This record gives sequence, structure tokens and C-alpha cells, in this order.
Amino acid sequence: MKKYNVKNYIRYKEDIKRSIESVKTKRFIDYTPTELKIIFLPLVENISRKFATSQEASGVMSIMDIVQEGSLQLCKAVDKIDRTRLIESEDVEKTLKSFLAKRIRGGIRRAIDINRGTMRIPEHKLNEMRKSKDEKMVAMFFNSIFLSIDANPTDENMVYQIPDKSDPYNETLLNAYILSLLSKYLNFDEALVLNKSYGLDGDKWSANEIAAALEIKGISAYVRVSELKKQAVNKLIDNVDHSQVIDYL
Repeated sequence: MKKYNVKNYIRYKEDIKRSIESVKTKRFIDYTPTELKIIFLPLVENISRKFATSQEASGVMSIMDIVQEGSLQLCKAVDKIDRTRLIESEDVEKTLKSFLAKRIRGGIRRAIDINRGTMRIPEHKLNEMRKSKDEKMVAMFFNSIFLSIDANPTDENMVYQIPDKSDPYNETLLNAYILSLLSKYLNFDEALVLNKSYGLDGDKWSANEIAAALEIKGISAYVRVSELKKQAVNKLIDNVDHSQVIDYL
């Protein structure tokens, strides 16, 4: 879990408490925009706490970053409130919370998507990809990592094997995540071949060194290592759901 300044968080909570106590209780329709921003700050934190803060889920953003982004979206949403519709609403408080929560949640999600990777994908496309099942997307992910170095120009899927030359936003994180997928979906030999071939947790090994570790003997031992490598990648493509890798594309 990413760390944040506990003292700052405690100070933030105390400030919110004092600010809310300073606002006189009245009908929601009578609150000024500034007062609405204050009394709905707890809603921001409640929504923010529902977002996972692991590296895979939120990238560089900590819970305090998410709360801050949510507060910014609250201010923007309050300025867009149509008071005419509030007057017509049967339950003003419920209408307000629904309106603000939707915009706070959407703003936080967009901020996470922007800060999680090196490429900005429109939110509607991310939602579309999350709902669909796309095997080519999974193949693109693993081929770009494992097969691009060994790619044969005559392969019909060469378009999915073009190496990405941009700097990864967190190589250590990505390697750790890939290792977790290897341990979940591959047997020991397959996981070792991919791990050591690409140096996911240390130095890269040659095919002969991997063959020796797996006790594969013979002058064609490196061929068997190559076969295991391709077998492992294909198994990952067949078994890993696209939702597990979409955030790294």
C-alpha cells in the first residue's frame, strides 16, 4: 500500500469537522454553493475510499491524491447544479447526492486513468474495452513484452509484436505484476523460462543456462527452451482475461 502523511490527513479531517460545524443547518435548496461544497466533503472521501489504491489499480495516486481530485470535482459539480430542477425534485438531498456522486466518481476515474499509464485512452473506450472480451488485446500485451524480441518478420501477427520503445512508467511494478500472472497460470518450468529469459526479477539468463537449470540435456537443449517460451506465452494468452492487462496497454 502506498503511504501518505497521516498528520496531514488528521489535520484535513479536523478542518472538515470545523467547517461543517460552522455551516448553519437549513434546507438543501437554501445552501449557497460554498456551503454545499463544505457539507458534501465527507461524500468525497466516502467515494474515494471505494477506489483501490494498489499500484496496479491507481498507479502513482495515493488515497490523499484521490480525495484531492474528488474535492476538485465536487467544486466543479456544485457550480453546474441546476437549482430549478432541485426545486422540482421530490427529494432534494437524494437528487443532490446522486448528481454530485456521479461527477465525483467519474472525475476520479479519469484522473486515475491519466496517471496510471503513459498513454491516454478516452474514458468511453476504456469502458467499452472493460465490457468486451478481446483475446487479441491479451495477445498484444504478452506479445509486446515477450515475443517482440524474437519476432519473425514473416509472422502474420507481426503488427502485434512491434516493440514499444516508450519508457515504462514503472518497470518494477510491471515485472512484479507479470510474475504474479506467471505463478498463477504457468507451471514451474514455463514460469522459470519466461522469468529468466527476460530478467523479470534479476539478470537475464541465456538459453543454455536455463536448460541447465531445468536439467534439459543435449545439443538442442536451447531449442526446447525456445519451445517452452512460446508455449508459456500462448498459455497466458489463452487463460488471462483482458481485464487483467487492459490498464497496461
